[in-house]
Amino acid sequence: MRVPITTRGAQRLREELENLKTVKRPEVIAAIAEARAHGDLKENAEYHAAREQQGFIEGRINELEASLSNAELIDVGALKAGSRIVFGATVELVDEDDGGEVTYQIVGELEADIKQGLISVTAPIARALIGRHEGDVVEIQAPAGKRSYEIVAVRYEA
Repeated sequence: MRVPITTRGAQRLREELENLKTVKRPEVIAAIAEARAHGDLKENAEYHAAREQQGFIEGRINELEASLSNAELIDVGALKAGSRIVFGATVELVDEDDGGEVTYQIVGELEADIKQGLISVTAPIARALIGRHEGDVVEIQAPAGKRSYEIVAVRYEA
């Protein structure tokens, strides 16, 4: 199954993969070799910690490689959706109740990170925004109850 991802998100995942392969993997291999040199492996906490870290790194490498091989790259800068919200849109919202402003970019599940304002296309807020236009007011069911947001800007950044 193809999973949508922005070109910027794919680049971030490739950089993480490259870092794991060229920096982290050799570091943990060296740590394992050093721990082996200390003798008895049964009671060697450094060895067991390094092997556990190696397992995490190899697992993440496999996960990233599989995700990238199933990813469908979408160039957000090439989208011509105007003021309509589609995958890849960066949306500025104003809370109708308290006037607070938030900005989100709708991205694929692989690159979603709410701390960076990247929300998954499958998230309830993204589903409520898809297909809407600049100037629309949308009601979103949040954990704290229903919230109304006005869409003040929609843009597509590469």
